[in-house]
Amino acid sequence: MKRTINPFWLLYLVLVFLPLGAFVTVAASILTIMFSFIGDYRWCYMPAKYWGRLLCRLSFVRVDVIGRSNYDKDQSYIFVANHQSIYDIFVIYGWLINKFKWIMKNSLRKIPFVGFACHKAGHIFIDRSNPIRAKRSIDEAEKKLRNGSSIVIFAEGSRTKTGRLGAFKRGAFKIAEDLRLPIVPVSIDGAFDVLPASSCYVIPGRITVTFHEPIDTQDLDRSNMDEFILRTRAAIESGL
Repeated sequence: MKRTINPFWLLYLVLVFLPLGAFVTVAASILTIMFSFIGDYRWCYMPAKYWGRLLCRLSFVRVDVIGRSNYDKDQSYIFVANHQSIYDIFVIYGWLINKFKWIMKNSLRKIPFVGFACHKAGHIFIDRSNPIRAKRSIDEAEKKLRNGSSIVIFAEGSRTKTGRLGAFKRGAFKIAEDLRLPIVPVSIDGAFDVLPASSCYVIPGRITVTFHEPIDTQDLDRSNMDEFILRTRAAIESGL
């Protein structure tokens, strides 16, 4: 669907949102790097939390949260979300209350300031083009989960091009199999309308993030992994 451009809004995006967005991104990255040297990772989450919320407010995007009572902020989970837009990242940072680590594409490491800040905050980069390195990244993620953190992963691997939910990769479910941590399906709806992968033009709107009831993984193994993937996908799809 063609996106109608409002010249006044475009002027705001170019003269206000982009400069302020760039400034707060660099500032949040520098603060994250500085706080990482304190040794307490709780501080590393604060800049990104307010960064995500501020970017949504600057672009007049409202975020509604459903199901926050379905998970415990002091417990470790594997949060499995769909991926509609870059705004999914802002929403997770801004409104997920657990201490967590991203599993993200290795190419994001090259983003100035942001890549190094994510590294210092303990997020995990995965090289999908190299199976051996990808396996090492998964092993690293499992070690970090053992100290009380959660993992956030976009199950589709990359942003949807059509707005529809794509096929799920198995990485999150392999971690769940190894550590027996519950999976929390997360539906992010409305982000595609705000900013799809094919556009650079942000449209104000509303994003709804739904945290579904955790899925117990005590019985998860390779023989029934596809069933868990389908169950998680169905839960996420129900919130779209």
